[in-house]
Amino acid sequence: MTFADDTAIEPRTDHSWSTPIRDGWDIGGNANGGYLLALAARAMQQVGQRPDPTSITAHYLRPGAAGEANTTVSLVKTGRRFATMNATLADVDGRPVIQVLGAFSDLGAPDDGPQRVDAAPPDLPDPDDCRRVANTDGGFAPPIMDRIDLRLHPDDARFPDAPSGEARVRGWFRLLDDEPIDTIALLLAVDAFPPTAFNAKLPVAWVPTVELTCHVRARPAPGWLRCEFTTRFVTGGFLEEDGVVWDSTGRLVAQSRQLALLPRG
Repeated sequence: MTFADDTAIEPRTDHSWSTPIRDGWDIGGNANGGYLLALAARAMQQVGQRPDPTSITAHYLRPGAAGEANTTVSLVKTGRRFATMNATLADVDGRPVIQVLGAFSDLGAPDDGPQRVDAAPPDLPDPDDCRRVANTDGGFAPPIMDRIDLRLHPDDARFPDAPSGEARVRGWFRLLDDEPIDTIALLLAVDAFPPTAFNAKLPVAWVPTVELTCHVRARPAPGWLRCEFTTRFVTGGFLEEDGVVWDSTGRLVAQSRQLALLPRG
């Protein structure tokens, strides 16, 4: 099954969509946050009649297990460039799993505005020289890693035994069998990598997402995505994780910021 298949949705009413959570996109039995956001975004895409989630924020209210789910969408405003919507993805019992606010637009239009980029893609070895993360390794990797092709920089892939000490994770991302990556799949990419906390030598097994925001800057060209995630502050039981995603042409295509919880005890 492809990512497109596993984020396929069906209308129930004009503003309500069946968005089932498929098996295999989970971490310890709970669906990955980027995957849940992609499901909700598919429904928002239909209601707003705009293809690209330019700015989208999700608050995570409870874990999402595989099974039937429903997304309701409320159109806040439609303008010349943006359609802004609220959405709630709820489980089979009607309990909200994520609450989403997003502005959708069409990023396929020519961009003739000014350009300034004071950053560059991370320096990575070729994908074949990076560590493939797969659940079949029998180690730390959750089931979702068998749904994607994720390769970690060798210096950032030693955290099960020898974390680098720097709160940073870099690597390559693509969907299986070179499935094209649309702007909805970028929402998965920004939440697919192991937490930066693993390399920061913090005593945590995982860090649950409280809030995830993604800014989509462009539609990615075919090929690998080059990704980097960093954390600067771990305080008050929380950490932030900032992500930057570049496509195969070296163009910035997405940025993300995630607030995550450090479990107590």
